Amino acid sequence: MRQSLGVALTAIVGLGGCTVGPDYHRPTSHLPDRFAGASTQPTTQPAEVVDIQRWWQTFGDSGLNSLIDRGVASNLDVRLATARVREARAQVEFNRAGLFPTVDSSANYTRSRSSRNAVGVPFGGGSTTPTGGGTGSGGSTGGGTTGGTTATPTAFSIGESNLYQAGFDAGWEIDVFGGTRRAIEAAQYSYEAQIEARRNALVTLLSEVARNYVMLRGFQHELAIVRDNAAAQRNTLKLQQDKLQAGIATRLNVAQSLAQVASTESQIPTLQTEIQQAIHRLGVLLDQDPASLEAELAPDAPLPVGPSQIPPDLPSELLRRRPDVRHAERQLAVATANIGVATADLFPKFSLTGSLGLESLQLKSFADSASVFWSVGPTVSWRVFDAGRIRANIRVQNARQEEAFLQYRQAVRQSLADVEDALVAYNREQARRRALHDAVQANLEAVDLAKQLNNAGVVDFLNVLTAQLQLYQSQDQLAQSEQTVSTDLIALYKALGGGWEAIDQP
Repeated sequence: MRQSLGVALTAIVGLGGCTVGPDYHRPTSHLPDRFAGASTQPTTQPAEVVDIQRWWQTFGDSGLNSLIDRGVASNLDVRLATARVREARAQVEFNRAGLFPTVDSSANYTRSRSSRNAVGVPFGGGSTTPTGGGTGSGGSTGGGTTGGTTATPTAFSIGESNLYQAGFDAGWEIDVFGGTRRAIEAAQYSYEAQIEARRNALVTLLSEVARNYVMLRGFQHELAIVRDNAAAQRNTLKLQQDKLQAGIATRLNVAQSLAQVASTESQIPTLQTEIQQAIHRLGVLLDQDPASLEAELAPDAPLPVGPSQIPPDLPSELLRRRPDVRHAERQLAVATANIGVATADLFPKFSLTGSLGLESLQLKSFADSASVFWSVGPTVSWRVFDAGRIRANIRVQNARQEEAFLQYRQAVRQSLADVEDALVAYNREQARRRALHDAVQANLEAVDLAKQLNNAGVVDFLNVLTAQLQLYQSQDQLAQSEQTVSTDLIALYKALGGGWEAIDQP
């Protein structure tokens, strides 16, 4: 008996090296050696060395650095992603426990009374057996040479009884075909995918905080330009009003000047709204009340400006740092492992069960060796018919693997497009900013000349108004362009997946 059981156990365990389903191999993605957009930027000066892991520090703004530090510590999206990492890690431990036996302990006491009407033997009665030999007849109190008889109680004549039990039950499903091991693989890959999802949340947080901060400072800069132009236009209005009183200007000049002032000042409420909304967005990103940062951020501050150039030879291998690409690759690994989990259901399941304990009708004999009971034995179960459910599930998992592979390919292609788009936008906006800077300088000179010529009576006052309007427009466009250059640079850093290495936690 024991020898047969040992042979069976050896055979079952020997099959444990088998693991059904495909083994996962990381897919190869062919990337270009360099980004095409990196070679389109001007090369009039050497590119600065950029630390992509701490790219926000290249803007040299202590306010931005402080906001990012607080955002990393308190942002709800990051905290939610962190909780999902912990959940996935616990799931790995849960699945890994399936490789080991389970042992349950139990103890109970039962007092019972049998029914008189449930059996055919009278309560208290029993069978009789002779207590002595003889050939005569008689009862136990009669004469003769026969011996007496005594009543032997049956199981039903006990009436009330006690039963004491305690012991252990053990079970172990042996992972012969690797279904549990594939489930552990899937959980481990899912855990790694959640780590990448958290890193992606960090990358998104960094870019959103920086982008909103740059937009805030950009709107403040635009508001200052509007106010400066409105003040200059009011001076012109005052001058025309004085000339009208002196009889050397017309009411038309005053009306035109007043209309220009009102049109310029109409931009102030819009910009104030944009400033307040940017502050509110930053407050939400830091898990604070929307208006809690107003006292800190409302005062004007310079627009953060990053490096004038990025390295022209950025390798495309930088894309492999992007957490969303890494997340998609880990999801493909999960889908591959799940095929093995589904395939394992095609094969029989082998288990070992056993029990060991003590059982007695009397408490005083409960700990005796005679009270010990035990049982052990293997179990085999194999689903014979399920109307094709298992094979359909395998096809489902295969289809999901294909979906995950295509999503990974899509993530790689999209990452390339994101970087190329950001490079093109950044380089082209820099060229636009230089042109707008030249336009502002020219318009400043045009305003001075128009005023001088108008005072000399050479040109009409309309030329002054036109020159002032063109100056305001070019200054406003330059301010917007400077803001766009910084936000395009932030978009490039995000597209390269930078930032999470410096602040990622184990």
